[in-house]
Amino acid sequence: MSELNHEQIAQRLQHLTELSVALNGLEDTEALLERILKTAKNLTKADGGTLYRLNKDKTHLEFDIAINDTLQLHVGGSHPHAKDMRSIALFDEHGNQNLHAVVAYAANLKQSVRISNVYEADLFNFSEMRRFDELNHYRCQSLLTVPMLNHEAELIGVLQLINAIDAESNQITSFNETDQRFIEALASQAAIALSNQELIFQLENLFESLVNLINIGIDEKSPNTGRHCQHVPELTMMLADAVHRSEVKPFQHFRMTERDRRELWMAGLLHDCGKITTPVHVIEKSTKLETIFDRIHLIDARFEILRRDVEITHLKNAAQSGHDHAQAQVALQAELAQIESDRAFLKHANIGAERMSDDDQQRVQQIAQRCWIDSDGMQHHLLNAEETENLTIKGGTLTSEERKIINNHIAVTIRMLEALPWPKHLKNVPEYAGGHHERMDGKGYPRGLRGDQMSVQARIMAIADIFEALSAKDRPYKTGKTLTESLDILGKFALNGHIDPDLFQVFVKEKVYLQYAQKFMDSAQIDDVDESKIPGLQN
Repeated sequence: MSELNHEQIAQRLQHLTELSVALNGLEDTEALLERILKTAKNLTKADGGTLYRLNKDKTHLEFDIAINDTLQLHVGGSHPHAKDMRSIALFDEHGNQNLHAVVAYAANLKQSVRISNVYEADLFNFSEMRRFDELNHYRCQSLLTVPMLNHEAELIGVLQLINAIDAESNQITSFNETDQRFIEALASQAAIALSNQELIFQLENLFESLVNLINIGIDEKSPNTGRHCQHVPELTMMLADAVHRSEVKPFQHFRMTERDRRELWMAGLLHDCGKITTPVHVIEKSTKLETIFDRIHLIDARFEILRRDVEITHLKNAAQSGHDHAQAQVALQAELAQIESDRAFLKHANIGAERMSDDDQQRVQQIAQRCWIDSDGMQHHLLNAEETENLTIKGGTLTSEERKIINNHIAVTIRMLEALPWPKHLKNVPEYAGGHHERMDGKGYPRGLRGDQMSVQARIMAIADIFEALSAKDRPYKTGKTLTESLDILGKFALNGHIDPDLFQVFVKEKVYLQYAQKFMDSAQIDDVDESKIPGLQN
């Protein structure tokens, strides 16, 4: 091949510049590698080319892409991968460098190899190449093999070009020194681009691992909350994918790229990260009197003391009078029965599974006024003020102050996420994660946003968060609801302005609830759902 003129060199430099720009914009590794190999072929007018990449163990070069114009061959990249292409070992069974295969030679010594005629070369073992030629009625003649080294001179892969074609005669010719220098420059650019891409992937994986580390920390505090942190992202993506596929009017233009999906997934993983600051005894409060332990046992002991004192008083009175009056005995049994009734009532009230009536709250306050005497002879009310407050909780197990502590986790989540320097493709994570307790009617928290002030993604996560909480069977304060029960409650939420009614339609019509149930819910909870009876569902 004749040496290049100034115009041809300028054209090659232009190709390299264009490739450099393209490499920075390509995120798909396969597309990036294919662009590299095609550019290398175009620069040198090569008939064929192959690209190998170093495996993770750094022991073999794995075949990645092969293109040959004469054979109309294209495997790997945007085309199916070949199953019969073997990797090339960099070392023999004794651990010595493999210098017999030209690709391994270039990789091990980090040197380019240029051969004018493969069939006349005796430095390397070309038996595989000759077998390929025989099978395909082809003849490999000239060869240029270049190692791909990154900015730290680390091997990334090897680029091999076959049969340079002379532009004037259209005959096979040799690769010249200028070809080699251009391909070495291209290989260096490509290796750096691949290294940068790999670094980005590693950083993203590291970040996701750190996010999972936070969830592990929450899981250690509360295994129940930990599963919530795992399941909500899954359900969020199920619903988001259903909305992506949907053609219903509100969402006909809602589409997600892979970057959009990763952003939403990350928000799902982090949606409750603020719970890492929530006290364990509040998260895990399964009864009204539970802190580190259930204080109903202390109250139970006071009832025993109260019972003992009543019996002692009765015996003392009988001893002083000299006989046991039947009337006094009846009074004693009545008082003991009342004690047992009050004790049983408080044990039931402590569970907090049902909403408490005004009469029951009043009874707790009356019981609280009874007195007992400790071992020092000091008299106390049967319940102190804090115990009375807990036992008169209207619904659930949390006091108003404890509920504020729980609700504060979302404010902490937002503060934590907004403090991070998010890259452009993850900039919406705080908004998505921070909006799952907002409501369509603006009565949610912490910012009281209305539906039109929230993104579709945040509204999706709100539904995922509620449905997971309803159906979860591992909460310390409740049992998991069936599909029918969960959808009934969610439907009422769609009617009363709590959740997005249009998203609820997609959630049900696309059977997202069933997809989630089959993956995460107990089989006993998966009943036959009659969608016609679900509140708020449009036909």
